[in-house]
Amino acid sequence: MQKKDFIYSDSSEPHRLRTRQILKQHPDVRKLIGKNPGTFLFILFLVGFQVAGAWFLADKPWWAIFVAAYFVGAFVDHALFVMIHECAHKLIFKNPIANRYAGIFANIPQVFPSSVSFERYHIKHHSFQGVHELDADLPNRWEAKLINNYFIGKVIWFLFYPLFQAFRVARLKEIKPFDSWIALNWGVQIVFVAAIWYFLGPKAIVFLTASLFFSVGLHPLGGRWIQEHYLTQGEQETYSYYGPLNTVAFNVGYHNEHHDFPSVPWNKLPLIKNTAAGYYDSLASHNSWTKLWLRFIFDRELSLWSRVVRKNRGKVALVDESKPDVEMIKSEQLATTTV
Repeated sequence: MQKKDFIYSDSSEPHRLRTRQILKQHPDVRKLIGKNPGTFLFILFLVGFQVAGAWFLADKPWWAIFVAAYFVGAFVDHALFVMIHECAHKLIFKNPIANRYAGIFANIPQVFPSSVSFERYHIKHHSFQGVHELDADLPNRWEAKLINNYFIGKVIWFLFYPLFQAFRVARLKEIKPFDSWIALNWGVQIVFVAAIWYFLGPKAIVFLTASLFFSVGLHPLGGRWIQEHYLTQGEQETYSYYGPLNTVAFNVGYHNEHHDFPSVPWNKLPLIKNTAAGYYDSLASHNSWTKLWLRFIFDRELSLWSRVVRKNRGKVALVDESKPDVEMIKSEQLATTTV
């Protein structure tokens, strides 16, 4: 039967309770909380690799540019998104400002400025999972109606996924859409794009732009966006992915583990699952982004309505990322002043 609305829940988001249960049974998990400064070396490598790719392809045929973007550039840009995600959670350096600068740097090859905005909207997603007015990970209602459960609609949605994400910003009115940090993010991107255009030409820009759109869209990597929170197996709200692409995606597939312990860096997420296997092995999960991506496109039982939403924001526990003990619950008033 065709869905016409989201699935509404009166219960709290699932992660806070599981976090408490795991910490009670496995208190050593707290030792995994911390920073991983070595992550910045991966940022340096990925940014350098993508810029070198733009230089190499600057005079190559158009077909070669799009093939390289799809089979190489998309994976690099996707990895850079994971690095930006690490910066958003302040998991690289102890200094919060250093993490923000690192995120802006990781954003450079992706052409469009997004690092600073992502940090703010993503922390809200953790704090208020499923609250439509606060969780930018949820589709707009007009977005869900437009795409519906049609094959061509889903293809268009994947193809232009970065744009659909940008349109969601308007409904989250509790976050400032622009300030000096966002201006810096924009300024860095403008200077970078202008320099690439001047020194390497338009083909280099096309390669970088195509890499961005493929990395989050019409590509098997797009299965990640379905894997994380779309209701593909009953009404379980969050899913993990344990397939081989975690190797090149810095364990971003460990999504239940990440939501349960958002202050654990990417390299230690598998240790959470290994330590508390009884909690995660009992949850439904995915082993193939490609298979899930194709299933979502062709399966008319799945649509953008296949998400859990909740109206009571008071039932969503808040994560305070600035505290080393991320399991503490803070008031909503504190959230709106620190996020």
